[in-house]
Amino acid sequence: MTLAPETTDLKIELQLENGWFTVCELSRLLPGRGVAALLPDGRQAALFRDRSGKLYAIDNRDPFGGAAVLSRGLTGTHQGRPFVASPLLKQRFDLETGVCLDDESVRVATYEVRVA
Repeated sequence: MTLAPETTDLKIELQLENGWFTVCELSRLLPGRGVAALLPDGRQAALFRDRSGKLYAIDNRDPFGGAAVLSRGLTGTHQGRPFVASPLLKQRFDLETGVCLDDESVRVATYEVRVA
């Protein structure tokens, strides 16, 4: 989903098993920086907004190191695909699919995102 940066008072919602869950205000997401959100079941999601306004949400837990740190990773693109690099061991995770670009046998969960 892509939004105009001047949009205000909107909330970001993630699709969970039981429906849509509001996680934060759109204004909390700065392009290129992640935000962690606590989900009702105790897991965390890492939310990102790219420079064009597109939103992404993946599991915040780094599957290699086990820590909830992906929201603090560096964002970029590889062959046109948006990714976040873990601040621990620098593995890159595709923000659209959750697949690790450095080891395709590993992936993190992704969430459908909307603004309401």
